[in-house]
Amino acid sequence: MNKPQHDNYATQYIGKEVTIIIDRPLNSTHPKHGFVYEVNYGFVPNTMAPDGEEVDAYILEVDTPLETYKGRCIAVIHRLNDADDKLVVVPLSSENMSDDNIRKATHFQEQFFTSEIIQH
Repeated sequence: MNKPQHDNYATQYIGKEVTIIIDRPLNSTHPKHGFVYEVNYGFVPNTMAPDGEEVDAYILEVDTPLETYKGRCIAVIHRLNDADDKLVVVPLSSENMSDDNIRKATHFQEQFFTSEIIQH
């Protein structure tokens, strides 16, 4: 079975250090859908994803609300039913995470989408 082809816009960040602007800090509430962000969530400034917005990112393994964050992208959550892939960013000193742990940490939002996790 062949692996699906992915747009390179998000997977190019895997393994790289990225700076994220946090627009949805830990424990904040989504203004439209009402769910609570269980992790810090933001975007890579000056980028463009296929949805016309900046490339979004989940910050995992950080338990305080943030405004900005510099970490390492370890994976991409590739949404199969939405044109809005998400980076998975952890502290520079962290190891990679299992797909199961990434899914558990992002379930609060990703439960509404069909996706796969891409790691190198």
